[in-house]
Amino acid sequence: MSLLNTFIDNIQKENLFQKDDNLLLAVSGGVDSVVLCELCNQAGFHFEIAHFNFQLRGEESERDEKFVQSIGEKYAVKVFIKKFATEEYAEKNKISIQVAARELRYEWFHELLNEVSGIVPPSGVRRLLTAHHANDNVETLLMNFFKGTGIKGLQGILPKQNKIIRPLLFAKKEEILNFANENNLSFVEDSSNITDKYTRNYFRNQLIPSIQKVYHEVEQNLINNIERFKEIKILYQQSIDLHQKRLLEQKGNEIHIPVLKLLKTQPLKTIVYEIIKEYGFTAHQTDEALHLLKSESGKYISSSTHKIIKNRNWLIIAPINTVEANHILINEDDKEIDFELGKLRIKNYELKMEKPISSNLTVMLDADNITFPLLLRKWKQGDYFYPLGMQKPSGALAKKKLNKFFNDQKLSLTEKEKAWVIESNKKIIWVVGKRIDGRSKITGKTKNIIELSLAKNN
Repeated sequence: MSLLNTFIDNIQKENLFQKDDNLLLAVSGGVDSVVLCELCNQAGFHFEIAHFNFQLRGEESERDEKFVQSIGEKYAVKVFIKKFATEEYAEKNKISIQVAARELRYEWFHELLNEVSGIVPPSGVRRLLTAHHANDNVETLLMNFFKGTGIKGLQGILPKQNKIIRPLLFAKKEEILNFANENNLSFVEDSSNITDKYTRNYFRNQLIPSIQKVYHEVEQNLINNIERFKEIKILYQQSIDLHQKRLLEQKGNEIHIPVLKLLKTQPLKTIVYEIIKEYGFTAHQTDEALHLLKSESGKYISSSTHKIIKNRNWLIIAPINTVEANHILINEDDKEIDFELGKLRIKNYELKMEKPISSNLTVMLDADNITFPLLLRKWKQGDYFYPLGMQKPSGALAKKKLNKFFNDQKLSLTEKEKAWVIESNKKIIWVVGKRIDGRSKITGKTKNIIELSLAKNN
């Protein structure tokens, strides 16, 4: 089958785009992108061209830009050109030239595809095509493998990522060169492809040829492996999804994970990593998360956006702004806590007198019924407690939703929004400034007291 027919069949099989889609082709002027233009032309697809001038190779960069403009004239299509101050960008952001070029290129792609606010896409472009081919995919697979990116990286380059399409991943470089010769296509050579100072060039020019001396079919074998790895990734993700469904409990904007159930899960390290990576944690922090499973309550680790907190038999993953502003852990040695309502003071002492008198702002609780750390937090819908003084006809304490309690107390919407509670072992012991939970009250058997008092802000 000809390269053209395989190209068309691959687009249909992979459902990469529709024939009437408006296409924007990323064209450097090299043989790969030139062949992509000719294939799209012969297939009858409507396309326009985007060329990025990184200004890294002096006159050669200007030559490439002019050549791409001539390709636009050949096919009578519009050419969009962008010049990048790549070296300046790399120096400013302290990144390599390779990384800088990639970031700048894809940022512009997204602008052209109207993925950045305020940018009008050229002529209604909806899909951007790049000329990555099978050999590029092999190089990417090997680089990802040696970088240790895990099973996701072993898939290589994906043929479709949102609006960016790579329809030549099925074709080897040799097939592309043959097509260019058969169709008398002119193209330019990038002199930087010769040097091995860039990682990809080293793999292309040195590593893979060396391996081929031992395993002659290494490229085809790796191309076949990429397809296998894609299917393995699907099975892997299905398993991870099942574990997450079994382990994760969504509570507001928090994730609660039962420690004992998690400890029985295998393979533990992999599953923990797959859970925490979604919240900004790195692979290197997986061991830290594992240590939390057997640490004392109150310990935590942080990413740039979230904290994982050990709270007795639970791990709680919560956004940092929520943890810091609306969730405050109170440890046994804490004496004062500043928060939105004012200053919370905590005292511990033995009961050596008659039953002390409580008020709305100062409460005494039976210390033997309370476990540290305590959690001071904003109330939320669904919260309930057993208000002191509220009993069933049988004499047992009566359960009440906080929202109903607030309504009975005739609290305004603003007052409700300002309400806080204190938890011990996931049970509310005090609706701060309102009522304690009857299960924590002082009785005739009480020996040790925890006194909580609120000094309100003026």
